[in-house]
Amino acid sequence: MAVAAEMIGMDASEVIAAVAPFGGGIASTGNVCGTLSGAIAAIGMPMGKKEASGKDHKAMWKLSHRMVREFEKITADYGGIKCSDIARVDWADREQVKAFYKAPDSTRRTDCTRVIRETALVLGRMLEEVDLKK
Repeated sequence: MAVAAEMIGMDASEVIAAVAPFGGGIASTGNVCGTLSGAIAAIGMPMGKKEASGKDHKAMWKLSHRMVREFEKITADYGGIKCSDIARVDWADREQVKAFYKAPDSTRRTDCTRVIRETALVLGRMLEEVDLKK
């Protein structure tokens, strides 16, 4: 999100704060991975309408749909796009959450980091393909 914000001249700190609750599968519920939600938000920042009566960039929906499909491929080995599938953490269980964060080199953490990295790379390539002025 920070890189996308900087690409379009937004204050990255505000964007980072806005998406902070995406962690742990949206508000630590284990649902949809915050990385996917963040990627979709990053597409919307430069391409979404800026006012209710405005218009979205003509490629926004196609790009967003493509991002979801790419994310499904990235996370296929984990059985789904949910944070609880990828990180294998019950975010309601404090002990599991502590164990997850205390072991940065664990398979669960490295899997999570891999998903974030691959998603960012795909998103970056996708945004570079689009003329944001149309």
